[in-house]
Amino acid sequence: MSYNVILSRFTTCDIADGLLNLYNISNGGFLPNLQRFSGEPKGTVVGPAYTVLFESVKKTSQEVNYIDNVPKGSVLVIALPVELQLPTAPYVKITQAMYGGLMSTRAQYLGANGTVVFGRIRDVGEHRELNHPVFSYGLGVCAPKMSVKPSIIGEPLPILSSDGTQENICSGDYIVADENGVVRIPKDIVDMERLINYIQKSIEADSLVFKDIKDGVPAKQAQKKHRAALKELLD
Repeated sequence: MSYNVILSRFTTCDIADGLLNLYNISNGGFLPNLQRFSGEPKGTVVGPAYTVLFESVKKTSQEVNYIDNVPKGSVLVIALPVELQLPTAPYVKITQAMYGGLMSTRAQYLGANGTVVFGRIRDVGEHRELNHPVFSYGLGVCAPKMSVKPSIIGEPLPILSSDGTQENICSGDYIVADENGVVRIPKDIVDMERLINYIQKSIEADSLVFKDIKDGVPAKQAQKKHRAALKELLD
């Protein structure tokens, strides 16, 4: 079952709260340091990850045609192996762009919901003209063919974080992205209905907290009153 439509009603903050409180995922599934360069400034991009690993041309002779096989409704996710990543800005060792406007044109035609690149992109104007949502670490201008090439589709992508930990994005994980950032819902969370229900109840509770605070009620008091019912959902 696809949860694209349901999850798109939430923000990444809503989803991160659910992952933190229900499943004790300490970072709420957040994938840090990505910026949105195109697509509607508001609204949530959702889809199962379609993973593509780019490797050094010195390491592999294989090059795969990933762009003509992007599944409809997916989010295209592109990354580098750990040895080409950095824990701090600019987060990757290569300066070449791994993704450009022609790739967005094809991905959009095939029905992809968006693209997330753990590296540099180019052709920003083309992505924006297409209104195709693209998130990345930063920008570049040079094509990658002398540096890296797409070599593996559908395998877990290791992502080095600034806290020294490594996140693995698997094909089929849900990727959720908006103006706040990008979040991963692991595919091994099989009870999505439970997560969705918690998020909905949490949003309802926070709307009441917001109203009370606007009316002068102390924040701690309002939170304690309206979030009490959420604890029952954690059992």
